[in-house]
Amino acid sequence: MPVYEYKCDNCDSRFEVLQRISDPPLTDCPECEGALRKVLHPVGISFKGSGFYSTDYKSSSARPSANGESAPSENGASEKKSSEKAASKD
Repeated sequence: MPVYEYKCDNCDSRFEVLQRISDPPLTDCPECEGALRKVLHPVGISFKGSGFYSTDYKSSSARPSANGESAPSENGASEKKSSEKAASKD
């Protein structure tokens, strides 16, 4: 059974409760009867073992930029392609 953390919006108290996934979430603070909400935490992922390599994933320079074009690579291949397109339009 998972452990859920709750925080009171009224008194800022925090506590953990062991609940089933199918149980309804708690709504009232046991200290002040204020409204409760679940606190979500990020999950840490660790890739260990011989099957994971740094070359398995795209580099950050290959991600598309905000305008939808891919970022230029280190060897200038994107610059060469764009200059060739400009020359062919003339």
